[in-house]
Amino acid sequence: MAALTAITPTNAGAASAAAAVASTDTISTAVMGRVGAYLEVLNGNAGADTVTFTDHGLTPSGNGLASSTYSVSVPAGAARVIFLRREQAHPWTGLITVTHSVTATVTYKLYPV
Repeated sequence: MAALTAITPTNAGAASAAAAVASTDTISTAVMGRVGAYLEVLNGNAGADTVTFTDHGLTPSGNGLASSTYSVSVPAGAARVIFLRREQAHPWTGLITVTHSVTATVTYKLYPV
């Protein structure tokens, strides 16, 4: 399990190099912005990557969500940008867990919002 690091844009421009993913990664609220973060998954693999996220958020009435995970499919040779809210993080650990169905040639970029 690896902790993903964020790229913080600046007025002068920040280097935006993609980094490798692991089968299970975490995103800490400490690297997210006030609202959350955009996670860009770049799939250079020959097969689709199913990216699954934990979501420990609550319904508007304060009840736990019916499902605590959701998935996004990133087709082979494609990229997807996923918005993550701070409220998805586990309330005690402050982490969102991200899993990938494939990892070879799959990279990410994480931007705080």
